[in-house]
Amino acid sequence: MDCLQLKFCDIQGRLFERSTAFASESFIRGFMNSEVAEHLDSPYNKLQWMGEEYLMEELQDEIALQATGEIYSPEVLYWTGYIYRYWACSRSEKSRQIYRWAPASAMRRNYMAFHTFDPDIAIDDLMEIGRQRRRK
Repeated sequence: MDCLQLKFCDIQGRLFERSTAFASESFIRGFMNSEVAEHLDSPYNKLQWMGEEYLMEELQDEIALQATGEIYSPEVLYWTGYIYRYWACSRSEKSRQIYRWAPASAMRRNYMAFHTFDPDIAIDDLMEIGRQRRRK
């Protein structure tokens, strides 16, 4: 991971952290399946240079975000956004596919155990949990 990619991880983490006005599972699912996320997955896109405020506006223009429902803590939200973008950058996977491996509920459930791990180790563990879930 280079410095620029780590900056993208931080921006996405801060975007997720700012989403506390919306139901977290709905926000995360909507974002990970959005055109905004698809643009961020690209090797280069102008949205990658925008801050989290601009990205939030773009997302709100694209999808309807629900205001009612469980809201995760800012720490869980930041970590979730950061790990998702790290995963996309380090493994060249698209956000939609990553969300299938690790939906919002899995990220919240595993935050306490994984948030202190190196991101690569956390991603490996999340992928294993996803594999086990798919086998059931």
